[in-house]
Amino acid sequence: MNRPSMFTGNRKATNISLAEDLVSEAKRLGINMSQICEKSLEQEVRKALGEEWKRENKAAIESWNKWVDQNGLPLAKYRQF
Repeated sequence: MNRPSMFTGNRKATNISLAEDLVSEAKRLGINMSQICEKSLEQEVRKALGEEWKRENKAAIESWNKWVDQNGLPLAKYRQF
């Protein structure tokens, strides 16, 4: 999925430790390590935020699922499939 970044603020210089041979090869190949690291970190943050949301809303989701099990889907009689 290609969504616009939700993290568009100012940049902050950060030190990270990477395997020396990996960094050398990335430089040789002209790979923008900052861009790759940022994209990968954003993906992991989005994933963690999604998991956090699921944990925080677990009770509501379970309650809704129980209601649907007992009562069926709302407006089910209008479904065309």
